[in-house]
Order: sequence, then C-alpha cells, then structure tokens
Amino acid sequence: MAITTEPAAPTTETPPTAETPQQPPAPAKPEPAKPEVPKAAEAAEPAKDGWQLSSPLVLTMLLLVVVLVQGPIRQALSAPVMQSWMTVFVAVVVQALPFLVLGVLLSAAIAVFVPPTFFARALPNNPVLAVPVAGMAGAILPGCECASVPVAGALVRRGVTPAAAIAFLLSAPAINPIVLTATAVAFPRNPEMVLARFAGSLLVACVMGWLWQRVGRTDWLRLPAHEPHEGETKGAAFWGSVRHDVMQAGGFLVLGAMSAATLKAVAPASWLRTAADNPVVAILALSILAVLLSICSEADAFVAASLTQFSLTAKLAFLVVGPMIDLKLFAMQAGTFGRGFALRFAPTTFVLAIAGAVVTGAVLL
Repeated sequence: MAITTEPAAPTTETPPTAETPQQPPAPAKPEPAKPEVPKAAEAAEPAKDGWQLSSPLVLTMLLLVVVLVQGPIRQALSAPVMQSWMTVFVAVVVQALPFLVLGVLLSAAIAVFVPPTFFARALPNNPVLAVPVAGMAGAILPGCECASVPVAGALVRRGVTPAAAIAFLLSAPAINPIVLTATAVAFPRNPEMVLARFAGSLLVACVMGWLWQRVGRTDWLRLPAHEPHEGETKGAAFWGSVRHDVMQAGGFLVLGAMSAATLKAVAPASWLRTAADNPVVAILALSILAVLLSICSEADAFVAASLTQFSLTAKLAFLVVGPMIDLKLFAMQAGTFGRGFALRFAPTTFVLAIAGAVVTGAVLL
C-alpha cells in the first residue's frame, strides 16, 4: 500500500505544475487598464468639440461683437433710409401677423376638425358654379390676404377644387366686412367706392377661378406635404399643423416685408406726382405701388384715400390689386402652392385685377 501511494503522490504533484504555467495570463490583466487612458482622452475630445460648437458660445460671441460695434450700428440705423426701412418693415409685419395667425388657426381647424365630406356638400358639384359660391364665401371671413393663403391651401388639401379655392383666395381679403367697413370710413364722401371695390374684386376672383378651371393644370399646383397625424389626438394634430404653417408662412411673410421695405425706402416720392398727371399712367403707377408697398387690406383704403392727386379709378385699382398680389403674397403663395404656380398666377392676376378695376370704375365711379 505504501508503494502505491508513492506514485500517486507524483501524479497529484503534476497538476500543480500544469497550473503554474497557466498563471502567466495574469500579467495580461494590466493590459485592459491601458485602454482606459485612451478612453479618457476620447471622452475629453468630444467635450472639446461640443465646447467649440456650443450654441451658447456662439450667442455669447455674437452679443460680444454687437457690443463692440454698437457705435457703427447705431449710426447706420440712425440714417433716414434705414429709419424708413425699419418703419415699413415693422408696419407690414405688425399689420399682417395677427391675420396670418388667424389664417393658420383656421387652416389647422379645417384640416383637423372639419370632415372632407362637408365641402362636398357645401359647394356645388359643378366647378363652374362652385367658383362664385366660394368667391361669395370670402365675404363672411374677416381677415386679410395673409389669412386667406393658408386657408385656401387647407381647402385644396381637403378636396375642394383648386378653381374654387383660388376664387376664395382672391375674394376673401377684399370683400370681407372689416375691409368694406374700413373702405367706407376712408372714403366718407365717396360711398360708391365700397360697392366698386366689392364688385371689382369679386369679378376678378371669379374670372381667375374660371380661368384656372379652363386652362389650369394639376402639376402647376403643389402643396406642402402634411403629416397624417395618425395615432394622435385632434388637439395634438391641431397644434402640430399650426406649428408647421406658422414656420412656413411666417418666414415668407418676413421675406416679403423686407422686400417691400427696401423698395419703399429706395423709390423716390416724386414719381407719384409725375404719374398722377396721366390717367393711364396713374392706374399703372398705383397698381405697381400696391404690389410694392404690400399693405394689409385692412389698412390700404386709408393709404389710397391719402393719395388725393389720383383719380378714383386709379385708387380703385390700388384697392383691387393690393389684396390679390403683392410682394409678401407672392412669397407666401410660392411657399404654399409652389414657385411654378406663383410665377404663372401673379402676372395673370395683376393684369386681370387692373382690367377689372378699370371696367368697374367706368361703370360705378
């Protein structure tokens, strides 16, 4: 028995010898500690990049630059041209923004709460008859041209024929109760101006709708894609649509206001006095002026009444053209319906608005 135990002892001693060569992997444990240093360095590098691209840093630097150059900025803004520019820009934005918000709210309400079948029942099936009905519907919506653009876009998205939406787009800013009341107040000695503005604007709106029905093409009219808001409540979908339209239409409104302010500050006032001497030139001059000034339709009657050197027909052209096409409207229409639509729609509307004002003025004024 002692002999058998002696060989068993060496056999039990060999496994420890096998375990001793397996211990060298222990030095490999410090190796994972080496990558910890690069990790710390990598963590520090994004921190540097984030510090360089931080928006608070950019804002701080921008404010610092403004403080350093505030003297030249004050001198530039104190110039008469810049004061005129700021006055026109702020006036256009302040006048149009409340009605733009109203239009956006109405657009979102139509898109979310009004079922598509409502418009199919409200408007005649015949597109020719739907145009004047939509044009007359503009008389019951208080607002200006900034409000009518998003509402017209919502109507088309809800299945209304583009011809009827165009008639509403053109008539609503010019024949609603607020605008007609302002016109009556601005022209107390010429009450016929109210009827002339109503008739001329509605006539042009219907003609433009019928013209689109005749020669318009669907590929000319492109609407912004709205999310279907599936799975959302109506409240969430409503405010989502409001945010989308405000960001889009508001940007184009600011762009149009900047263009109008620039042209108003540069154009000399002597041109108006020279143009008033010729009746034809007077009509064209006030029509172009309406496009350039981009005045809200609630306030344009008072501007037209102040141009005492011009005839009533020329003033009527100013009142008919302005709510249908101006710089801010062109920018908003291009953003809502597409640039191809705006490039075709704007010149056609301008020509027909002048013609409608001349015909209406010859009959009623």
